[in-house]
Amino acid sequence: MPCHFAPGLKPFPVPVDQDGIRVEELGRLAAQAVIVTPAHQYPTGVALSPGRRAALLEWAVRNNAIVTEDDYDAEYRYDRDPVGALQGLAPDHVIYAGSASKILAPGLRLGWLLLPGHLTGALSSEKTHADLGSDVTAQLALANFIETGELDRHLRRTRRTYRARRAALIDAIHTHLPDAQIQGVAAGLHVLAILPSETSETKLTAAAAARGVSVHGLSRHRANPTAGPPGLILGYANLPEPAIKRGIRELAIARKQTRARVGRRR
Repeated sequence: MPCHFAPGLKPFPVPVDQDGIRVEELGRLAAQAVIVTPAHQYPTGVALSPGRRAALLEWAVRNNAIVTEDDYDAEYRYDRDPVGALQGLAPDHVIYAGSASKILAPGLRLGWLLLPGHLTGALSSEKTHADLGSDVTAQLALANFIETGELDRHLRRTRRTYRARRAALIDAIHTHLPDAQIQGVAAGLHVLAILPSETSETKLTAAAAARGVSVHGLSRHRANPTAGPPGLILGYANLPEPAIKRGIRELAIARKQTRARVGRRR
């Protein structure tokens, strides 16, 4: 995806496979920092393997680099144990980032950073320049939500809800898109459906939109859009089970339509 950074920062894409970020690729870059989602890589859904976690931290220490650990949806796990944070293993080299966007609501605009001590002053200054600070009332309300145990109860309720919605989505994909390969189902609020190589993401997403179904193609999240198989990122957090099943049925119809058009042109 296109990235926008402050002046002086140049982003470099790093490949990801079934074990997460390919740390050995960092060796050929003159990078001073890396951004990762080790608990649930977006959008593939893989967790950073133990070997890669150790290698990443070793790279950071050896190069005096910073790892930014974006723990964006770690509260939602269904088929695996919690994945420990990298920050606790190398606190002088890891920035831990989280937010209330997935567990409560994006509109709260609340997040948090656990920083190496030597970065606290600089980050506080940047925050001040960015927006003069987050809403105090919302911060106090969230603190009370945590302290009273209401957040834990809320998470238990929403995990049950999202687990049921995930099951409905997987069942609908198996029924209506049986040749799709599903990835990233163990945690989070989305799944990745890898489609046969002849599928046109652009045509399929357009045909789905025409039928009232909004989906994102996998290629838009690649540095090189054509560097891998076509796929769709399917979120399920804000849809009840009947709507999920109906959406996948419509998506399957849209796919048949795009296939038929290709067949006629041939």
